Amino acid sequence: MEPFATKVAILAQKLAEILAEKLGHKSSFFQESCLPSTCYLRLNRYPPCPIPSDIYGLMPHTDSDFLTILHQDQVGGLQLVKDGQWIAVKPNPEALVINIGDLFQAWSNDCYKSVKHCAVTHPTKERFSAAYFLCPSYETVIESCSMPSVYRKFSFREYRQKVQEDVQLHGYKVGLSRFLV
Repeated sequence: MEPFATKVAILAQKLAEILAEKLGHKSSFFQESCLPSTCYLRLNRYPPCPIPSDIYGLMPHTDSDFLTILHQDQVGGLQLVKDGQWIAVKPNPEALVINIGDLFQAWSNDCYKSVKHCAVTHPTKERFSAAYFLCPSYETVIESCSMPSVYRKFSFREYRQKVQEDVQLHGYKVGLSRFLV
């Protein structure tokens, strides 16, 4: 797992730099804000479920980071919303799935959009995935890189606190709508 984590960490930084440069902005923000100590790799295990249509492996959500790099096994189960419809992402052992997260959406002033996704279970097969999250320190201020800004400035700490409050109060993440100007 360590070599995988090292490679995807480098890839995540490079992707963030490219996306920032495509917007005409400095890419150094991500090198300065997203340090190895603030990013993480999460391994997910989804046991078989005899009633998969009723049980999510992971509820529908958007990621609360800048971007996520995901590798899913051959069983599959990742779904995302495209044009208002849930679609399955066909597993490919030679490919990685890149998700834009909420922070990148806010930083890019909605140029890049955070994708709503979920993981569904399989009735007879166990499923595994590995996700790398490009995250800043809690003190990092997220500010739109162009004006007029869609979102007010906020720190990653404030965003995470609001997400936790929302989940406790509503059972789900309200997300960026709390930070609209």
